[in-house]
This record gives sequence, C-alpha cells and structure tokens, in this order.
Amino acid sequence: MGWRRNRRDGFALFAESVAIRLRRTAYLLCGDWHLAEDLAQTALEKLYVAWPKVEATENPEAYATRVVVNAYLDRRRRRSSDEVTGIDDAALDRAEAPDRGDPELRLTLLGALHRLPPRDRAVLVLRYWEDQSIECTAAQLSMTVPAVKAASARALARLRDELGDTVRETSPTVRRLHG
Repeated sequence: MGWRRNRRDGFALFAESVAIRLRRTAYLLCGDWHLAEDLAQTALEKLYVAWPKVEATENPEAYATRVVVNAYLDRRRRRSSDEVTGIDDAALDRAEAPDRGDPELRLTLLGALHRLPPRDRAVLVLRYWEDQSIECTAAQLSMTVPAVKAASARALARLRDELGDTVRETSPTVRRLHG
C-alpha cells in the first residue's frame, strides 16, 4: 500500500493502483466497457473529494468498490425503461484480464450474469469476483448478513437456471466432467 506514504501524492498512487480493478468490477456489473469506465471515473472523482476521510478508513479499496457498486445501482435506478444494455462481445476480446479458460463459456457466463437483476448481480460480483466475505458484501451493499446469504443463494440459483444445460453444451471442460 505504497499510496499511503505521501499524503499529497496519496490519492494519485491509490487511484493508479485500483483503477483497473474498479473498471473490471464495473464491467461485470454493467456489461459495457464504456459505461464501466464512466462508473470507475465517477467513483474516483467521489473518492478524490472525500480523500482525507477515505484514506483514514481501514480498507480504502473496499470503500472504492462500494462507491462503484453504488454508482452502478444509482444509475440503474435512474435509467429510462427504454434503454437497453448488453454485453459488448468485441470488448471481451480487448479485456485487460488474461483469458481464463474457454472463451465461449466465458461469454455464456457473462451473458447469464447480465440477465440477473442488478442487486443480485452486485452480490455475486462482490462475493465471487471480488472474493469478499458475506459481512463485507453486506456492509458494501447496506444489507444485512442474512439478506446477503439469501440474495447469494437466490442469484446463484437464477444463474444456474439461466445457464441450464448451456454450459455443458458450450464448454469442453464441463463436457469432460459431466460426459
């Protein structure tokens, strides 16, 4: 956490160290690289304004993630009913993250994730992408621990229903395991 060493440059170092992760998290939430960039930038602007307070928190990275999730959920609440977002398939090829296995499976999973309601998607992204505890996820989403547990179970069940046999048909790895 080198960003803590010099107060004047602290925010710049912090922003540089978390910007890519915030953008990736935002992408998993919204499914659009351009909107993800906007959400990450909005979060960094808010963090800059509140930097002395943020820097004093126990976990500024978690605070930053919470700001991104809140920006996403706020935007979803304000979004007009005729606006449609989808997964930018071409952007997946440009992703900074290294390919993690079968690209077809990845597209299938991302598609199913983006068909979930925003709050359920946020719970899954925080719990399983960000690898946060139930307690941390609850705090970031202003939910109770039992509500996060219920939302996780519900969202995973919806994801499994959404995927159905598609994953077995799409992924050679899964076909070998279930074949």
